[in-house]
Amino acid sequence: MSGTVELRHVDEEMLEGLLAVAVNDAAPDEVMPPVTGPPGWTTTRQDAFRAWHRARRPGLAGPLHECTFAILADGKIVGSARLACRDSQEVLETGMWLARSARGRGIGTAALDAILNEAARADARFVVAETTATNLAAIAALRRNDARLTTDQHTGHVHAHLPLDQAQPPPPASPARAPQ
Repeated sequence: MSGTVELRHVDEEMLEGLLAVAVNDAAPDEVMPPVTGPPGWTTTRQDAFRAWHRARRPGLAGPLHECTFAILADGKIVGSARLACRDSQEVLETGMWLARSARGRGIGTAALDAILNEAARADARFVVAETTATNLAAIAALRRNDARLTTDQHTGHVHAHLPLDQAQPPPPASPARAPQ
């Protein structure tokens, strides 16, 4: 990947740009929890997308203990990533999606590295993630970030465990911005 990959908290302006990328370059089931109703990017599904991100705006300290970021590659929104507390803030879960046009360019690996930096700044000790055995790009990005992977042979789900080196000070602040 040449160029820069950065994370920005999803404020209202970023949210509309993120939704536009999702509608134009991703399927709803790739980017958000299921919504009942007809398939595709219906008005109801777009409203649910907005509500999901708005509910996470208070961040890890908020009531949902979760935050979302827009992923930008060379200043252009290309996807989203999230961090969520599991049992405590020492273990954070992450997930992400990329627009179809942004896949296969190393952006996912760079975005995962940025998410790990955010987790370290939040004093997490571990980050976990889930994917499927068929999502080879996600598995490659996880491996490039030194994840320990285990596969459930019955479900095909791959669990990733990424320890964060607490002996090292957190990296300097990234371009990720706090909510306004």
